[in-house]
Amino acid sequence: MTAMRIRQAGPDDASAVARVHVRSWQVAFAGLVPQHYLDAMDPNHEESSWTSRIAETQWPSSGVLVAETEAGIVGFASFSPSEESSATAEIGTLYAMPEAWGAGVGKRLMAAVLTTLGQADYEQAVLWVLEDNERARRFYEAAGWRPDGAAVVDTTGGATLNKLRYGHPLG
Repeated sequence: MTAMRIRQAGPDDASAVARVHVRSWQVAFAGLVPQHYLDAMDPNHEESSWTSRIAETQWPSSGVLVAETEAGIVGFASFSPSEESSATAEIGTLYAMPEAWGAGVGKRLMAAVLTTLGQADYEQAVLWVLEDNERARRFYEAAGWRPDGAAVVDTTGGATLNKLRYGHPLG
């Protein structure tokens, strides 16, 4: 991969973020989330929610970061305060175009998010991952994240999906 820069997302990035979101879901969650749900995903339907999320940013306590190359936006991550504690941030998304997997996009985004959260004076970060998403779990564990024992059941697409919470200390 060529030169990459990580930056805060702006309103004009919503369309590209929506494309990365849908494309990464359709590949990463194939076989985990019902195919009918993945097939129905459409970047045009996701764009408005990303426009709102980017507009509602309260930097640096919440926001969206994008990874950009000369090819455009190839990955993004979003974060916000956790509902459980003001000292904890939650990383809600961290996705990259499947064509960019293994090229360091996720690692660079993760490092940038953790740096930003540390600057926002959070003490720890959490995220949720599908229990059966072994690729993502390996990625997070290699980055120092550990399951903290919390689990929930998600019903995306009508399937019962177990999600595990991972935690990472900051500072």
